[in-house]
Amino acid sequence: MRIKFLSLLILPLLSISCIAATSTNAVQARKLFDHTYNMVFGPQGSTLHYDVNIIGILKVNGSIWYKGKKSKFVESRYLSWNDGTKDYWVDLKKKTVTLYDANSERKDKYSSKFTFFPDDYNYSWENSNEGYVINLTARKSVKGIKHAKAIIDKQSRAPKYLKIKVLWFWTTINISHFKSGNVSDETFKFPADKYKSYAFYDKRGQ
Repeated sequence: MRIKFLSLLILPLLSISCIAATSTNAVQARKLFDHTYNMVFGPQGSTLHYDVNIIGILKVNGSIWYKGKKSKFVESRYLSWNDGTKDYWVDLKKKTVTLYDANSERKDKYSSKFTFFPDDYNYSWENSNEGYVINLTARKSVKGIKHAKAIIDKQSRAPKYLKIKVLWFWTTINISHFKSGNVSDETFKFPADKYKSYAFYDKRGQ
């Protein structure tokens, strides 16, 4: 610290106090984040509507469902059913169905830029009129998302929107119609009969 004190005894005490306050904030931030994260990705399942616009790169909006390792999303052109093992990717414009391994990144060239693992970040939080703001800063050598801000509702703890930084740019993901729980496993079952006229490609193992 740059402030000079008359007594050298004050500095160690102040330093300990500052460290404790910082540590407490970080612990509280991680607890807030984990609570909301589990509301979204926990075994009870969730659904939400998203709207994202990365100028010149990506502009999409749609709805998504999560339950453990399973997911489903619906957009204007693309749809996906991921049952945790297989991922059926539907292109409505090309009228194709492509089957991928569930964890394959080949289906989406942008996915590797948005990889996220909670333990890769340092956390802090602050209060705002919009809600609780959780700040995430990537640790050294972490690829993908470098900085993020998660704004969550003070009452429900539901996510309101995310601001993320990848490389040099920031983007905002607006979230609405969030619900946690009561998501059936049938949600993630691919309706093969509905797309039986589409061209089919199997890219598992690639």
